[in-house]
Amino acid sequence: MKQHTGKKALGAALLSASMLFASHAFASGTEQLKQFVSQVHAARGDFTQQEVKAPGKANNGASTTMPATGATSSGTFMFARPGKFVWSYEKPYSQVLQADGDKLYVYDKDLNQVTVRSLGGALGASPAAILFGSNDLDKNFTLRDAGVKGGIDWLELTPKAKDTQFQTVGIGFKDGNLQAMELHDVFGNVTLLTFSNIQKNPPLKSDSFKFTVPKGADVING
Repeated sequence: MKQHTGKKALGAALLSASMLFASHAFASGTEQLKQFVSQVHAARGDFTQQEVKAPGKANNGASTTMPATGATSSGTFMFARPGKFVWSYEKPYSQVLQADGDKLYVYDKDLNQVTVRSLGGALGASPAAILFGSNDLDKNFTLRDAGVKGGIDWLELTPKAKDTQFQTVGIGFKDGNLQAMELHDVFGNVTLLTFSNIQKNPPLKSDSFKFTVPKGADVING
């Protein structure tokens, strides 16, 4: 009987230790983001993008309860750090944002038009830098944990540069997995991105991010 009780006590202790370890491993949104950036060098998955109401002054930071008020779009994404990605809108319209590490291409299928820009330091303090850039987040952002909402651990990133389009970026993780991003721009607009079907560090072909201008498309440099 004592042996049985001892095993139960040991099992309970191991369970408590594993739970403590898990809470340590994913103790905050900030820790989960840093782990994601350091360990996930490439990924692909699906996204849904919603335009939502700007929060009131008393409700700054990440939230998961703001009602959708504008357009909703969806598509797929793929990236490999640093600076290579394909962000493809599929519904309700088709548009592709693609970067090969050197240049950024924006292809509007309806207009059959490609805009080409130098990627350079454009990622910088933009939301794209968080997912697609290098792992020097502390250089470009101030990170702050924003608590748990709806079972998701949120953190808030504030760009250190003063000339960015975004005031803050909220990011939500659950058990180390990217769940959502909330983009707060300087005009008070908020865009919510939710992610699904994410594959971490999948095998990618060497030419996955090479952009080929569609036949007959107009090319605009700028």
